[in-house]
Amino acid sequence: MEYDIIIGLEIHVQLQTESKMFSGCGTEFGLPPNTQTDPVSLGLPGTLPVMNGKAFNLALKTALAFGAEIARFTKWDRKNYYYPDLPKNYQISQYDLPFSTGGSLPIPERKDGGGGGSIRLTRIHLEEDTGKMIHAAGGMSEVDLNRAGVPLLEVVTEPDLRDPADARGCLEELRLTLRYLGVSDCEMQEGSLRCDANVNLHIRTDDGTTIATPIVEIKNMNSFSAVEKALHYEVERQFEKWKDDGLTIKDAHKETRGWSDPEGITKPQRQKETAADYRYFPEPDLVPVEVDDAWIARLRDEIGELPMARRARFESEYGLSAYDANVLVEQGQDVADYFDAVARETGEAKLASNWIQQDILRSIKEKKIGLGDLHVDPAALSDLIKRVKRKELNTNQGREVLARMIDTGQAAESIIAEGGYGLIGDRDALAAVVAETIDANPKALEDLAGGKKKPDAVKGWLRGQVMKKTQGKADPELVVELLEARLSELGH
Repeated sequence: MEYDIIIGLEIHVQLQTESKMFSGCGTEFGLPPNTQTDPVSLGLPGTLPVMNGKAFNLALKTALAFGAEIARFTKWDRKNYYYPDLPKNYQISQYDLPFSTGGSLPIPERKDGGGGGSIRLTRIHLEEDTGKMIHAAGGMSEVDLNRAGVPLLEVVTEPDLRDPADARGCLEELRLTLRYLGVSDCEMQEGSLRCDANVNLHIRTDDGTTIATPIVEIKNMNSFSAVEKALHYEVERQFEKWKDDGLTIKDAHKETRGWSDPEGITKPQRQKETAADYRYFPEPDLVPVEVDDAWIARLRDEIGELPMARRARFESEYGLSAYDANVLVEQGQDVADYFDAVARETGEAKLASNWIQQDILRSIKEKKIGLGDLHVDPAALSDLIKRVKRKELNTNQGREVLARMIDTGQAAESIIAEGGYGLIGDRDALAAVVAETIDANPKALEDLAGGKKKPDAVKGWLRGQVMKKTQGKADPELVVELLEARLSELGH
């Protein structure tokens, strides 16, 4: 019996602002519990909210980047429910008039041939975050209200995903795009990107009918791998449950289940509320927001090139492979900008990609610093790559020079002069070293003649001896050419 997996996502993103959604209280992460609060976020009587203009701009920019339709008139609503981490017993959110509807998120192509296309958006709306419950041992629970009131963007998708791997890919692409936009740091371990997944099955029975199982919303997934694993588990659980009880979407309410990563299972939490349970009504303390064309045009100009478009350009403009383009883009906008500058300055996109991936990124990782803290700007790396290309240095020497550039901040020119770097390219001088090396190693010629060792292995060893004699300064391509010529003269 076959079935289709039906997945929709509800994604919550904390916006990168210095103050909360409706008050001037700070948003810094990691402070002691309940030290980043104020009368508004605590819901004290007599307090009045004031909208955070930066948060609204970031939200609009996000919606425009994903092709959503911007409402010219939008209002705020109270979403009423009681929970210990919600001091006011209501959340300021948006209900029937969100600031945007429609649009889509890209689904990256997968290595196994799956993925591709996009998932439709239902809406993107703004609200304030709740606090955080900390469940301690012994059944005790504590409340930290530091994040209560932090600007929160909710991205709601249509149920267009059909594979847990695509759900993960879609979330990873969303995170990358939001970072390019400067909207959020999207650190899942800090709670600034959170995802709930709605999933059910459309089972095709032997008589040709299609049966939909009850929808389950999965919560508590704190990593992309957890999202994928939770969805795989829930798909199998729902199918086995349906085979056991035969319940369909018409027979049961939507259920909320929590993901337990250590156990690798979902656990029942509660029956899902409906909109009526929240008793929405217009927020009386906030005026509606009207968005004009000039506002939209200004934000649209700030968006810039997004990751999907940049990958495509790196492949078409620079001839990079899909793999190389993806690696550079996924490192973030600063790395992609760095590559752009080096590739254009050198005219050697593949070389620029190799040096950045193999040396620059490795150094950043080893030193645990950002690209901006590196002592090598695009112009300095471009200069070094050009010197290697002109055969002033071989690749190994170039890497030694780059390491010193990173450590000291010196220019390649001064390091080369101080270190006595350089490439021996004199044909006659190298021919003499090659002849001397062959004459000093008659056994190598015997091995070639007798077939005791593979020719490539013998020649490689001789090449290494020449490089050793020249302290690594010989032009390796010229060494190979001269070695082949000399061996040919000797009948090998």
